[in-house]
Amino acid sequence: MNWIRSVWKKKWIKWSLIAGAAVVVFFLTIYISVFLGVFGKLPTKEDLSFIKQAEATQVLDSSGKLIGKYYIYDRQPLDFEDFPKHLIDALVATEDVRFYEHDGIDNISLMRVFIKNIILQNKSAGGGSTITLQLAKNLFGRKDYVAFSMLINKFKESIIATRIEAIYSKKDILTLYLNTVPFPDNTYGIESAARKFFNKPASKLNYSEAATLVGTLKATTYFNPRLNLERSQSRRDVVFQQMLKYGYISQDSLKLVTEQDVVLNYKSFNHDVGLAPYFRAQVKKELAVILDSIKKPDGSAYNLYMDGLIVHTTLDSTMQSLAEIAMQEHLTVLQQAHEESFGKSAPWVTNKALIQTAIKNLPRYKSYKKSGLTEDQIIDSLSLKQKTELFNWSGDTIQQVSAIDSLQHYLKFLNTGMLSIEPKTGAIKTYIGGIDYRFFKYDHVSQSERQIGSTFKPFVYTAAIENGMKPCTYFSLQEVTYTNFDNWTPSNSGRSEEDPHLNYNLEMALSNSINTIAVKVLNEVGLDHVIKQVEKLGITKEMPRQPSLALGVSEINLKELTGAYASYVNNSKAIKPYAITRIEDKEGNTLINFKPKTTQSPAYSDYTRQVLLEIMQSTVNSGTASRLRSTYGLTNAIAGKTGTTQNNKDGWFVGITPNLVTVTWVGNDNHSIGFKTTGIGQGANSALPIFAKFYQKLNADSHFDNITKSRFENPSQKVLADLDCNPEKRDGLLKRIFGRKHKKKKF
Repeated sequence: MNWIRSVWKKKWIKWSLIAGAAVVVFFLTIYISVFLGVFGKLPTKEDLSFIKQAEATQVLDSSGKLIGKYYIYDRQPLDFEDFPKHLIDALVATEDVRFYEHDGIDNISLMRVFIKNIILQNKSAGGGSTITLQLAKNLFGRKDYVAFSMLINKFKESIIATRIEAIYSKKDILTLYLNTVPFPDNTYGIESAARKFFNKPASKLNYSEAATLVGTLKATTYFNPRLNLERSQSRRDVVFQQMLKYGYISQDSLKLVTEQDVVLNYKSFNHDVGLAPYFRAQVKKELAVILDSIKKPDGSAYNLYMDGLIVHTTLDSTMQSLAEIAMQEHLTVLQQAHEESFGKSAPWVTNKALIQTAIKNLPRYKSYKKSGLTEDQIIDSLSLKQKTELFNWSGDTIQQVSAIDSLQHYLKFLNTGMLSIEPKTGAIKTYIGGIDYRFFKYDHVSQSERQIGSTFKPFVYTAAIENGMKPCTYFSLQEVTYTNFDNWTPSNSGRSEEDPHLNYNLEMALSNSINTIAVKVLNEVGLDHVIKQVEKLGITKEMPRQPSLALGVSEINLKELTGAYASYVNNSKAIKPYAITRIEDKEGNTLINFKPKTTQSPAYSDYTRQVLLEIMQSTVNSGTASRLRSTYGLTNAIAGKTGTTQNNKDGWFVGITPNLVTVTWVGNDNHSIGFKTTGIGQGANSALPIFAKFYQKLNADSHFDNITKSRFENPSQKVLADLDCNPEKRDGLLKRIFGRKHKKKKF
C-alpha cells in the first residue's frame, strides 16, 4: 500500500491516471447515452428484422432489356446466390478479412480507429469498419452532432452492427451489404454498379470487373473508373494482392488477371442521358397516373422510386439506338447548312426584337421582374458571365458565357421529333422527343403541337375518295383567289411559271403535293366532310374552318398524326400509340396489363385505303419523296408524304411500311425562326433524311427483316382500274382560248 501512496504522490502519474479514468468515463458516458437514445432512437432487433430498402423501378424494352430506372438511390437487390464467389472473396479480403470470425465489431481495428482517428486526429488512419459496421452506416446513415460526431456515429453503428449480427447470418449480411453499398456515380448496390460500369448483371462479373468495383469502395470518387481508369486499375491490383495474401487467389491466377486491362462498357441510367431519355420521361409521367389507380394488398400506394417495380414497354432498344444515330447524323449536317445559309444575318444574332422577346420569356427574367428589379438591373444580372456547359453537335464545351449569350446560342438550334409505331397495335418502337434531353427538355412527340403542312393533304384526299370522288378526277393547277377569305390565293411552292391549262389527277396532285389542287379538292368535298374524316382518324384538335386547312395550317400533335397515318396499313382503323405493356411488382407479379387501343370501326372504306396507299407509294417512287430511291437507295415497300409549312418553319416526313409507321419533324422551337430557304427547309430535305438513314440501318440488320422485307398487299382490280389514267391532261383548245388566266370564287 505504501508503494501505491508513493506512486500516487507523483503528480504526473496521478494526473495521468485521472486523465485515463476521465477518458474511460467519457467514452462510457457517450456510449450509454447513445445506447439509451439520447442522440436518436436506435433500431431495435424487431425493427432490424424488417429491413426494407428503397428499390429502383426498372424500365425494360420489348425484349426485357433494361433501358432505364427511376430511383432515389440507384439500387437493384439480388439474392446471395446471384453473387459470384470471386466477388465475395474480393470484398472480404479487402474490406473485412476477419468477417467470418467477429460478431460485427473487429475490436483490434476499432481500437486503432479510436487511438489514431479520435485521439490523435489522424484522418488518414482508416475507418476500421467491418462489413457489418459499414452495413449499419449504409442502412441508417450518419448525422452531424457538432461535437464528437465521429465517436457518436461509431458507437451507434457498433450497437446496430451487434444487433444485425444477432439476427442475420453472414450470408444475409453480405447480401444486405452488397445490395446497399454505394459505388461511384451515385450508384447503390452491386447489381446497379455492374450494369452501369460493365453493362452486365453482377452474376456475370469476371475477376477483374468484380475487383475493380470492390476497389472503388475505399473512395468512390477517387477510384471511379469512369473518371480515372488508370488509378482504378491500380486499385484493382491492390484488391488482387489482398486476395492473394489471404488465400483467395493463387499466384498464377494473380499474374493472369493483373495482366488484363479494365475495360468499361459504361451505360448510364441517369434520367437525362442514355438511351431514349424522352421516352423514359414520358413513361414516368404515365406511371404517375397509373399508380394512382392501383394499390398494394395492404391498401397503400405504390412508390415509383422505392418499390422496385418492373415496367415492361414496347420500345425496341436496338431500333431506338439506330434511330438516334440516324437523327444525330442528319441533324449535325443540317444544322451546319442552316447556320451557313443565314451567314451574317442570322436572326439569333441580328434580330434584336426576337432576342428581346426571348429574353423576357426566360424564367430568370420573370423571377427578377417579379422581385422588383428594374429592366437595367435585370439585363445586368443576365449579362454576368460564368462557366457554363453548352451543347454542340461537334462536342459539348464549357465556356464563360452569360445567360443572354447562352440564350442566343440555343436559339439557333434545330430540334426534332420522331416516332415509330407498329400500325396494327400502336406499340411504340422508337421515340425521339428532341436532339438532347440534357439541354432540351421539351418533348416534341408528346408535348408539342406544330403546323403539319402538306402531311394533312392525304386526309383531304381520303375524305374526297370516301365521299365519291374518283381517283381520275382532274383539277387545274391554276391559282384561285377565294374572295370570302381575305382574297386568299394559295400558290404552289417552286412553280411560279405553271401552265394554267394543265390538269392533274388526284394521284399526280397528291404525290407532287400541289397546293392549289389540295384546296380545290377540299372545296369540292366540303369542309364538314374533311373535318369529320379527321375526327374519325383520332385527331382531337379542333380544325379551323377555312380553306387553308387543306395546306396543314392546323397544329397537331405528332403522336396523334402517327396514329392517324397507321390507319392506311391497319384496315382503315386509327390507332393510339402506347408505351407500357404491363407493370409487375418486384417479385414479378403482374399488377396491370395494357392492350392496344384502336378505333372501334374503320375510319373509311378499304377501297379508299387502297387508293390512298397506292398514291402515297407514288409519292415515294416519283413524287416529292423520290430521293428515298434516288439519293438513299431504299428499295423497301414505302408509302409516304412530305410536308413543309409556311415560311419554311416546319419540315415533316411520314414513312409508311407494312409493319412500321414513322413520322419525323424538324424545326426551331422558336416559331419566329424558320429555314432560310425552301431548299434546306422543305420536308424532303429536313425531315425525310432521318427516316432514310434509319431505314438504311434497319436494312443492314437481318433482325429487322420482318419490317424491311415486308410488302404491301396487292390492291383490288377495281382500285387498279380506277387509278389507270393519264396523270395529267391539258385543257382543250376552246378552254385555252376563252378561259381566264386567274379565277376568283367563293369557298
